[in-house]
Amino acid sequence: MAATDIHIPAPVLEGVIDHIFRAAGCSEKESARIASHLLGANLAGHDSHGVVRVPRYVEWLEAGFVLKGQQASIISDGGAFVLFDGHFGFGQTVAEQATQFAIARALETGSCIMGLRNAGHIGRVGDYSEMALRAGLIAINFVNVGGSVLVAPFGGTERRFSTAPISVGVPLPDGPVLLDFATSFVAEGKVLVASNGGKALPEGALIEPDGRLSADPHTLYGHYEAVGPRNASLGQGAIRAFGDHKGSGLALICELLAGALTGSATSGPVKERGRITNGMLSILLSPRHFGDVAAFEAAGRNYVEWVKACHPADPASPVLIPGEPEAKRRAERLAHGVPLPQEAWANIRATAVRLGVTIPEGL
Repeated sequence: MAATDIHIPAPVLEGVIDHIFRAAGCSEKESARIASHLLGANLAGHDSHGVVRVPRYVEWLEAGFVLKGQQASIISDGGAFVLFDGHFGFGQTVAEQATQFAIARALETGSCIMGLRNAGHIGRVGDYSEMALRAGLIAINFVNVGGSVLVAPFGGTERRFSTAPISVGVPLPDGPVLLDFATSFVAEGKVLVASNGGKALPEGALIEPDGRLSADPHTLYGHYEAVGPRNASLGQGAIRAFGDHKGSGLALICELLAGALTGSATSGPVKERGRITNGMLSILLSPRHFGDVAAFEAAGRNYVEWVKACHPADPASPVLIPGEPEAKRRAERLAHGVPLPQEAWANIRATAVRLGVTIPEGL
């Protein structure tokens, strides 16, 4: 968070985003869902998948790359598994529909393997894990991004992978464990945030064609104006995989499971410039059906407590489990407003003004 960031109350920001998508032609229900999801990403501290995406989503809608008002349809249903097609609808709409179906099936039978293909950008994958967690289910989500070749494999400089996120949620009595990360060094959205005057990228997050490491967003986007679109196809470099060969290997698995297996597109070669699609393979498990729930919860709680009791390397920074930093940020931002870089807000504001949306006074 930079000193120049502006802070917008969460309800105000959500209202602006809601009205932007209504003005762009989406229904009240779909607009509210997109706004809630994007705001939720910011509240969790995942700014790369938050409201900074609004101008790009609107551009995709206007170009026909993502479609409003779509319904996920069942391609095959084998009881223990179900495959959906999202028909290029907003990911926040069709991925929610598919996930809710899988949740109901897992609560009924104990497990469900759900595949989703041809979805628009589904946003923060942890949101779908949280849906399952609220129902008391374990969730394992693999996601790929067809048409989005951004990440160089370990040992290479050319783009071969999408940012390929993974999320795992485990429900426990004292609070869930929620793992949610891209297999790239940074999510593409973090490069987008940095290009809009937000948090700078870590050194070496990107790589140039000659192998030089970089933290400059121009490596990915090429030339861009301060206020305006960002196009990753204009850059010559790539994002690096996290953890060297380990992150690179996980990205490959995401492409094979979420892209190839579901029948969605893999990250490349890119055949249709502009349109990106998410594929998702989700595994939902019901602890109630799996065995002794009380024993599972006790063992899980005891183990998490033991991990958290580890002596910290920095006394001011205790050991945390996945999901705790997000919960802390959510409380802070609900209380004090959502921080946005000036340039990011300028881009959102420009989109709103172009669509005839009134911006609250003072913003």
